[in-house]
Amino acid sequence: METWIFDLVEGSGYVGIFLLMLLETVFPPIPSEVIMPIAGVVAASGALSLPLVIVAGTAGAMLGNLFWYGLALAIGIDRFHRMIDRHGRWLTLTWPDVERARRAFGRYGQIIVFAGRMIPTIRSVVSIPAGLMRMKLPGFLIWSTLGTAIWSAGLAIAGWVLGRNVAQIEAVLGPVSMAVIIGVVALYVWRQITWSRRNPNDKM
Repeated sequence: METWIFDLVEGSGYVGIFLLMLLETVFPPIPSEVIMPIAGVVAASGALSLPLVIVAGTAGAMLGNLFWYGLALAIGIDRFHRMIDRHGRWLTLTWPDVERARRAFGRYGQIIVFAGRMIPTIRSVVSIPAGLMRMKLPGFLIWSTLGTAIWSAGLAIAGWVLGRNVAQIEAVLGPVSMAVIIGVVALYVWRQITWSRRNPNDKM
């Protein structure tokens, strides 16, 4: 995987970084934990500017973030309510869950979005509740951009410092990403198992 990403970044520069981070956010086939360190390595060789690498990566990710935010905003909370009524079991959500999330976003939305941008896996989907809860666009842009920039900068600088030994970065972040994914899957399974007890009137 790393070889062709190196080739793409070296060949297309900032545009390639922008597009890779956009794709990673919309449909994550390649994690940012690979893209941005490689971009940092290319910057360390002198082919690219490290600050512009960070800007390109942040801009690409933010366009993807805006896509999910806009889609969730277009769906709206009323349509989402109907989705919960029909498919709540498989979404493992009840309307009281959504109401609690709405209250949380009302009080801590900026913190949730900011912190979520720096958590593997979560960073790609936190735009959805922000859009559904109609978080104001200026706040969403400011806190999303700040969190995304910190994440992108950290990865790019790590690649710049470590050179071509990107495996060291993957060795640290890989298990963290996997732990988050396992945790999300485990929570989903647990909520499925306990669904009938939590929702005795629910019918499949």
